[in-house]
Amino acid sequence: MLVAADKFKGSLTAVEVAERVTAGLRRAVPGLEVEALPVADGGDGTVAAAVAAGFDRREVRVTGPLGDGVTAAFALRGDTAVVEMAEASGLQRLPGGVLAPLTASTYGSGELLTAALDAGARTLVFGVGGSATTDGGAGMLAALGARFLKADGEPVAPGGAGLAELASADLSGLDPRLGEVEFVLASDVDNPLTGPKGAPAVYGPQKGASPEDVRRLDAALAHFVKVLEEPSGAGATGFAASPGAGAAGGIGYGALLLGARFRPGIEVMLDVLGFAPALERAGLVVTGEGSLDEQTLHGKAPAGVAAAARAAGKEVVAVCGRLALPPETLGRAGIRRAYALTDLEPDVATCIAEAGPLLERTAERIARDFLS
Repeated sequence: MLVAADKFKGSLTAVEVAERVTAGLRRAVPGLEVEALPVADGGDGTVAAAVAAGFDRREVRVTGPLGDGVTAAFALRGDTAVVEMAEASGLQRLPGGVLAPLTASTYGSGELLTAALDAGARTLVFGVGGSATTDGGAGMLAALGARFLKADGEPVAPGGAGLAELASADLSGLDPRLGEVEFVLASDVDNPLTGPKGAPAVYGPQKGASPEDVRRLDAALAHFVKVLEEPSGAGATGFAASPGAGAAGGIGYGALLLGARFRPGIEVMLDVLGFAPALERAGLVVTGEGSLDEQTLHGKAPAGVAAAARAAGKEVVAVCGRLALPPETLGRAGIRRAYALTDLEPDVATCIAEAGPLLERTAERIARDFLS
C-alpha cells in the first residue's frame, strides 16, 4: 500500500495527510504494510515533501518579498537541491498577510538558490508556485548578480511595477556556477509571461492586483523583456512566450533566462522523491489533495501520481476535502474512485477544522472497500 498524496491546503500538510491515511488504514487492517511518500507539484510544500523522502533540511536567512528578513529552507541530498520559491517569496511571507502586488520581490528566491549552490548543489530543482510576486524574476536575477538600472543609473525599485522605469540591464555579473549545473524549473502551470494568459492577468488578482494594477504589471513586464533583448539577445522575447515563463509571477521567465529546463512539477518531484521504486512495491495507491477539480487534471499532484500508477498497472484511489469531478472524468485520469471528506461532513468549515479525524475515517472506508 502506497500513500502518495499532496497537502490539503489550509488544513493538513502532505506529511500529515499521509499520517492520517496510514492511521485509518491500519485501524481497519491492523498490521497493514503502508509506505508513505508525501508528494508536491513544485508549489508550497515541495521542500517538506523532499525532507519527508530523506533529504536534509537546510535553513538560511534571506530577504522576504517586502525586504524584511525571513528564515527559509531548501532540501539537499547529495548534490541535488530542491529549492521552493515560496519559502522565500511566497504569500505566507508577507508581513501581516497584507498583499503587495506591485512591490513584492523575488530577491530572496535568488538568495535561496545561491545558498543551494554554496552547499554544493550540482542539480537545482526549482519549485515555483504560491508566490506573492509578479516581478518576472527580476529580484531573483538581481540577487544572483544581475543589475537593473533606471536612466539615472540607480537600481529600479523592487517589484514588478518598478520595471516600468528600467532603462538598462547588465547580466554579466550573474553567478557563473549557474552555467555549470543542471537547472530544472518545476511548475504546474505553463502560462506565458504576459498577455491575456500571462502572469499578471491570470494570477495577479490572487495577489491583490486590481484591474489597473494588472495593466501596469503586464506593461512593465513587457518592457522588461524588451530591455533584456540587448544583453540576452532574441532569446529574451522567445522565453517570454515559452511554457512556464508566467509561473509564480513570472519567476519562471527569470529561470528560463538562466538556462533552466521547464518540466511539469509533479513529474520532476516524482523522480526526485523516488516514486517509481515505491510504486513497484505497492498493490494499491492512495493519492489526493484538498480539492479534486478541473485544475487537478492540469499538472496537479494527484493526476501525475495516477498517470504514473496507471502506466505501471497499479490501481489508484483518491482522497480529498471536496470533489468536483464526475466518476467518468476520474476514470479517464486513472483514478478508480475518490473519497471526499464532505461525504462524511457536509459543512465545509467543519471539514477544514476536523480534516485529520475525517481523513482517518475516510481511510477506514477505503480499507473496507478495497482491502477486505
